[in-house]
Parts: sequence; structure tokens; C-alpha cells
Amino acid sequence: MELAVLFDMDGVIVDSNPYHKLAFETFLQRHDVFLTDDELKTRVYGRTNQEIMRFIFKDNFSPERSVVWAEEKEAIFRELYQEVSPVKGLVPFLQNLKALNIKTAVGTSAPKLNLDFIFEKTNLLQYFDALLHAGDVQYGKPNPEIYLKAAALLKINPAGCIVIEDSLPGVKAGLDAGMKVIGITTTHTIKELGNAHLVIEDFEGLTMQALLELLK
Repeated sequence: MELAVLFDMDGVIVDSNPYHKLAFETFLQRHDVFLTDDELKTRVYGRTNQEIMRFIFKDNFSPERSVVWAEEKEAIFRELYQEVSPVKGLVPFLQNLKALNIKTAVGTSAPKLNLDFIFEKTNLLQYFDALLHAGDVQYGKPNPEIYLKAAALLKINPAGCIVIEDSLPGVKAGLDAGMKVIGITTTHTIKELGNAHLVIEDFEGLTMQALLELLK
């Protein structure tokens, strides 16, 4: 069976969620809205901006306003997040995948501007065969659309794909796509990521043998 590894971006390729949290805090203060940490974890992280803004603004929501709000929040995020570096162990892991001709893709709920920003800062583009962002799908995570599209682009059966995710909606998206899922504990605890097939702290020690064991 051919194998592909599909990566979320925020919290997987880079540990950016602390900066998203700071950006949301600034954004919400400007708009006199308060969200709890639990609401951020369950209703914000891993979801598209349109879904997030619909949750935050409820009765005041409109698609047009959503675009403006999202652009405001993401501009704050990019301004705050300047020390951008890959998650520990990621680069050697990607180098190993490339050396073995294993296909890779990114499936992120972030907008294209953020995707471009992260890849410009990290210089990781050479390691990926496909990049998908929020604008490439009709439905955001936990809908499996983005991972099924990534598998189709790579011409790999979903059963041969391993998803690496940090968010609960992302884990569900990978599972509902019929894929194996590795959870990474940048955003949630091991217990919270209990639905994943394997949970890691970072990419150090994640071996090919571990990936192949998941597909057995």
C-alpha cells in the first residue's frame, strides 16, 4: 500500500497557537467580546474563520462582515508572530519522508495569506507535494473534505494516509476521512487527544516503523 502523510499547519508544522490566542485576545478586546480558554479550544482552534466569526458574533454575523473581521484578526496574528520556527524534529522527519519518496500535503483551516506567511518564514515548501487552505474547501474541519481532497491530489487511497493534527476538529476530520491520525500535544493534552491512533509531543522519535505500524 502506498503511504502519504498529511499535516495540519497551526500547531503541527509550527507551534503558532499561542500567537493565535494573543491575536484573538487583542481582536476580541477591540470588539468587546470575551471567550473562555475552553471555547477557544473547542469552537475556535482548527476551524475556518467563517465558522469562528459566526460563533463569536452570532446575531451580528454576515459573510461580508466575516471577511473583514477575519482579515483584521489574521493581520494581528502575522504582526505578533515573528519568531517562526518548525516544531521540534519536523525538518529531519520531512527530510526522511522525502528521501523515501513518501508523498506529503498540508491541509489547514487557515487562509492562504497565513499559509504563505508560514511557508515563507520556515522555508519548508520543498518538502510538500500539495498545500490546501480554507479557500480550497466548502466545509471546514471537522468535515473531512480537506483531507479527502489532499489524498485525491496525491493519488493515494485514504486508507493509506496518516494525518497529523493538534486540534479536536482536525482529529475528527482525519478519522472521518478513514485515515489514521497522530495527535500532537501542542494544543491539547494526551487525554484530550485520546481518539487519535497515536499521540506525540513533537516529531523527534517519530519513525517510519511507527507510521507503518499504524497502517497494519
